[in-house]
Amino acid sequence: MNEFLTRMQALLGDEYAAFLSYYQSDRFFRGLRVNTLKCTADKMAAALPFALEPTPFCPDGYYIPPEITSLGNHPLHHAGAFYMQEPSATSAVEMLGVTPGDRVLDLCAAPGGKSTQIGAKLRGKGLLWSNEIVKSRANILLSNIERMGIRNAVVSNAHPEQLCAALPAQFDRVLVDAPCSGEGMFRKNSEAQTEWSPAHVQSCAERQLHILNSAKQALAPSGVLVYATCTFSQEENEGVITRFLADNPDFALEDAQVSFGRPSMQWARRIFPMDGGEGHFAARLRKNGTRIPSVPPLTTARADDKLSAFYESLFPEKPFGERLTLKNNKIMILPENYQEVKGLPVLRAGVLLGEIVKNRIEPHHCAFMAATAADCAQTVDFSSDSAAIKAFLHGEELAVPLSVRGYAAVTVDGVTVGFGKASGGRLKNKYPKGLRTLK
Repeated sequence: MNEFLTRMQALLGDEYAAFLSYYQSDRFFRGLRVNTLKCTADKMAAALPFALEPTPFCPDGYYIPPEITSLGNHPLHHAGAFYMQEPSATSAVEMLGVTPGDRVLDLCAAPGGKSTQIGAKLRGKGLLWSNEIVKSRANILLSNIERMGIRNAVVSNAHPEQLCAALPAQFDRVLVDAPCSGEGMFRKNSEAQTEWSPAHVQSCAERQLHILNSAKQALAPSGVLVYATCTFSQEENEGVITRFLADNPDFALEDAQVSFGRPSMQWARRIFPMDGGEGHFAARLRKNGTRIPSVPPLTTARADDKLSAFYESLFPEKPFGERLTLKNNKIMILPENYQEVKGLPVLRAGVLLGEIVKNRIEPHHCAFMAATAADCAQTVDFSSDSAAIKAFLHGEELAVPLSVRGYAAVTVDGVTVGFGKASGGRLKNKYPKGLRTLK
């Protein structure tokens, strides 16, 4: 890694010694982001065993103290109330400037930290399209979208060039969190260190430029594109942006109105460990032209009465909208302005309400995760420090009031975490086996 350190010394100058003190330390920056679709910072502060110290990168981001371990087993993590995310990784979405109602594409989205951050900013309005080219990683992305309760998402497993060509000028915002040499992850990822070489850096830069040139097709006129990496390499950061702007005069670098990190190329931002995060780069680009109105809501033929009644029996106010569709015995509720594009490999669009199994309808975990407690016809609530919620997450039956009959949401401190089926004061556990805790 001597050549990497030589490059860093040339890049940082007088600050190299400070960088090196972080680089040689085993105390990493760890963070979480409160999922405002499901929870508040006050609720999180009351439930977690440490004080919430804000990060400078995101209003919902907080540092995790180094002595805290096994936070992924916390019931509120299972409930999607928070996402564990390296602090500086939240910076790119802040620069994207998402507002409710936007149509947003996250082109390289796995494992889902930035996508779920976008989903929280959309507040269930507009459309989030999250794509990941690697199938196994796309499945992890889908799982995180589901856990965080995002109702208006589409998850696809397409090549960026294929996807963007099929969705020309469809998005108000596009995020390219590009695969990179990962220099900002070296402190905690030995594999990234092993793979590093000048040739690998150059290979990444060529791939990144190719992805950007695909992404531009999907962006509407006057739209915003944010390019981000978790590397320090100038070839992969300023170099890629400089080359892209030279080839695309209809794009311009613009001020993202943020103060974290430090400026580069006037308005791009760099983050080093000295700035409070492991490392990130992001640049906000604007495409010339006049904004195109968003795609109007689409209509769907009236749903089968049986499916509609089932939906209403679980969620009386139909909080996911009315676009019910049945495909391969799966009952989906599509996002309001999603339209299927033939040939694109879509893993899921919207909320999976349930599935028809042997002539009966079984609810799906996804639907309850996308619902608030107020959306559900029945709920049973347990505190995050209770033995009951630990038993539920382990897959055990629970005692519930006799008044609770049939399907009921299970909530932890008021946040939905799953569901069960109640009869005679017992709740049969429907928490997915693949998500259950081992103890």
